[in-house]
Amino acid sequence: MAKQTKETPKKKTNKKAEYIWAVGRRKRAVARIRMYEKDTKSDAVDIIVNDKPVGQYFHNPVAKLTYAEPLELTKTLGKYRVTAKVEGSGLEGQMDAIKHGISRALVKADEVHRAILKSNGLLTRDPREKQKRMIGHGGSARAKKQSPKR
Repeated sequence: MAKQTKETPKKKTNKKAEYIWAVGRRKRAVARIRMYEKDTKSDAVDIIVNDKPVGQYFHNPVAKLTYAEPLELTKTLGKYRVTAKVEGSGLEGQMDAIKHGISRALVKADEVHRAILKSNGLLTRDPREKQKRMIGHGGSARAKKQSPKR
């Protein structure tokens, strides 16, 4: 018979941080947002997108104006740390999906922000999508097949 040893169960000491979550969408892009209260002693990057700092993920200098807009309008830029998982569409659609998700998360955090974000149109999902290709239409959504003249 094998010797049986009693193991003491390991205690989990790390506590999971609480977060506020939201989903933002634009075109085919879907962004899953987690917003954490930021520690005052922490020097972590404010926004992380797909495990990269936001400046590394979106190279466009105009991008900062887009994704930080909800935080600047509500004056909560240094208060929260945001992580986002984005998939689908292109970089512009992903950026708008993140903006939509952050806006929704801010409203969940504090209902006071709703009026500011709603008046600036940040809580409304942009419904414009690419038109689907139609059968018999010469390869694209709106092109018509050329008809012979004679």
